[in-house]
Amino acid sequence: MAFRLKLVPDETHINWFRVQWLTFGISAVLMVASVIVTIVMGLNFGIDFRGGTTIRAETSTTIDVGEYRSAMGTLGLDDVAITEVFDPTFGPDRHVAQIRLAAGEGDAAVTPEELRRIETALKAVDPDVRFTAVESVGPKVSAELIKTAIYAVAAATFGIMVYIWLRFEWQFAIGAVVALIHDVLLTVGLFSLFQIRFDLSTIAALLTIVGYSINDTVVVFDRCRENLIKYKNMPLIDIMNLTVNETLSRTVMTAVTTILALGALMIWGGDVIRAFVFAMLWGVTVGCYSTLYMAKNIVLWLGVKRDWSKPDKDKLPDAFREAP
Repeated sequence: MAFRLKLVPDETHINWFRVQWLTFGISAVLMVASVIVTIVMGLNFGIDFRGGTTIRAETSTTIDVGEYRSAMGTLGLDDVAITEVFDPTFGPDRHVAQIRLAAGEGDAAVTPEELRRIETALKAVDPDVRFTAVESVGPKVSAELIKTAIYAVAAATFGIMVYIWLRFEWQFAIGAVVALIHDVLLTVGLFSLFQIRFDLSTIAALLTIVGYSINDTVVVFDRCRENLIKYKNMPLIDIMNLTVNETLSRTVMTAVTTILALGALMIWGGDVIRAFVFAMLWGVTVGCYSTLYMAKNIVLWLGVKRDWSKPDKDKLPDAFREAP
C-alpha cells in the first residue's frame, strides 16, 4: 500500500460554531484596528507610489547585487531596490542591473549630483559599470498609480460578488465579500503597523490573496449547496458544520502546500520579492481563517431560503444561535 500523508482525518466532527461570537468578534476588532492603524501611521509607499528614479546600469563583468547595495549604502539614500535583469538575448559580456531610488521629500526624482555620486560609488566596486538609461516617476504619475490600484482591488471584489451572487444566492455573495474585505484590511493593516514597503508588487499580492481566498470559499459554498439539496430538513447550522468538516482536508492541504512554496521564496527569494511573499504568506493564513470562520457565519446570519415553493413571508431567517 502506498504511503499517504494525512494532515486531517478522513472524517472530522468539529463544531465550527462553538466559539462563533469570539472568532467573529476578534475579526471585527482586527478589521477596525487595521483601518485605524492605516489612517494614523499611514503606509510606507515604495517608489511606485512615492515617485522616484529608475537607473539601468550595464557592465561587462558579472554583477554582484550585494556589492552594489553595500556601495550605495554609504550614500544615505532611503529606499533603494537593486535587481539584476536576465534576458536570453544578452551576450556573455553583457550584464544589466536595474536600480530604483525613491524621490526625496517634494522631489520628482534624484538630482544630477546624486546620480553622479551613485555612479562614482558603483564604479568603486565595478569600474566597467555605466548608466544607459535614467527614468523618473513624478508625483502626478504616482498619485494616478495609487488611484488605479484602489480601483483594481475594488473592481476585483465587486466582480467576485456578482459572480457568487449569480452562481449561488445573494447571501453567499455578501458572506464572500465580507471575508475578502477582512483579508485585505488585515493585510494592509499589517503592512502599516510594521511599515513594510507598499508598492505595486504588494497590490499584485492583494489581488492574488483575493483570488486565493475566494477559491477556498467557493469550494465550501459549492459543497454547502449540494448538502442543502441532499439534507432538506437538516438545520442550516448543522449543514454548514458538515460542509466545513467535509472540505477541511482540502482546505488545510491547499494552505500548507502554498505556505511551503512561499516559505522557500521568503528564505531564498531575496529582498526584491520579500514584501510580495510576506503579503502572500499572511494572506493565505487569514484567507484560510476567513473561509472557516467568516464567510459561512455571514450566510448563517442572513439565512438561506430552503423551499422555493413557499413565499418569503413564511420563511424565518436562520439567525445566529448558540451551538450545542
